[in-house]
Amino acid sequence: VQLQASGGGLVQAGGSLRLSCAVSGRIFSSYTMGWFRQAPGKERELVAGIIKNSGRTYYADSVKGRFIISRDNAKTTVYLQMNSLKPEDTAVYYCAADRSGNYVSTLTHVYDYWGQGTQVTVSS
Repeated sequence: VQLQASGGGLVQAGGSLRLSCAVSGRIFSSYTMGWFRQAPGKERELVAGIIKNSGRTYYADSVKGRFIISRDNAKTTVYLQMNSLKPEDTAVYYCAADRSGNYVSTLTHVYDYWGQGTQVTVSS
């Protein structure tokens, strides 16, 4: 299984970006998916997740109301729409897949597969 993240870039505060994560394999629908981010000198943290069967979503408090996670099982892709971006959103963003989860875990070791990361930089 391979995850390919894309869509990062440089944006001004208040702007928007949409990240995509294309997942290889035919059982994408069986994965709970998460988007994490890691800023320099900080631990990797969960930003948003979407559960495999129910489609229920989870958001970190810091992004609630600004970010939207979604998935397209036909395209085996998960998205992260990021609006009203702030300088503190600057980080490398990673997508991750959990084969067995029926809930969104905040723990990195729970996830089985990871994308390579895409840089998001928000200027003030």
